[in-house]
Amino acid sequence: LKELELPALGHSDVLIKMLAAPINPADINMIQGTYALLAPLPAVAGNEGVGRVLEVGPGVVALSPGDCIIPADAGLGTWRTHAVLPEHSLLRVPGDIPLLCAATLGVNPCTAFRMLSDFESLAPGDSVIQNAANSGVGQAVIQIAKAMGIRSINVVRDRPDLPQLVERLLALGADHVVTEDALRKPEMKEIFKSAFIFRDVRLRGFWMTQWKKEHDKQSMASMVDTLCQMVQKGQLSAPACTAVPLEEFREAVAASMQPFTSSKQILLL
Repeated sequence: LKELELPALGHSDVLIKMLAAPINPADINMIQGTYALLAPLPAVAGNEGVGRVLEVGPGVVALSPGDCIIPADAGLGTWRTHAVLPEHSLLRVPGDIPLLCAATLGVNPCTAFRMLSDFESLAPGDSVIQNAANSGVGQAVIQIAKAMGIRSINVVRDRPDLPQLVERLLALGADHVVTEDALRKPEMKEIFKSAFIFRDVRLRGFWMTQWKKEHDKQSMASMVDTLCQMVQKGQLSAPACTAVPLEEFREAVAASMQPFTSSKQILLL
């Protein structure tokens, strides 16, 4: 931890008190230098989180003191107590969104929403299948799919606490939870092999940061607003989380890198 002087508040800048920020795999990869998006050093880590506006510059038009905000894009550096940031880099979210839900809104739920919206024209009654279903994205896919009337088949790795994990995913709205070992059975492998050849199954990569680069801020704001409405209706909750004081960041980073981790580490700032 370092104590730094805050820069002066510029014409279109906003002074933020950060409240909570998660530790995501992308954050670790950025620190390791292996991620596709790297911040110029020295840098503050953290790609998402939630903060509260303390003060605004005279040119700020859409934010006011007391507003809750999340980053509009990756690479903002959220693992800190305070920040002075340009208004255009921030999105306002409703103040009644639960803290941990707001802190984890900008990456995993957005990725899940785009994956369910952009690649196929899904309708109520359709089904999707996903692996890593206990991940942050996976938990969001289950809940958003449920809200859209879409059935979800969720694949997880076998583990000692499998019954508890299955119970938790079913409680989120999963229709089926199966293990990777079950998918390796010969009859299951043949089903997917045939589907890939005869049913035009396609393989596509998706990166939320790239989507943001290709769309304007209003598109991001509209999606976040839709997700916030789901939260307010009780259709979308935060992933399983463990809240940790910022001073214990070393332990939190280590815990986030353990295998079979289903609880996201959240730094309280």
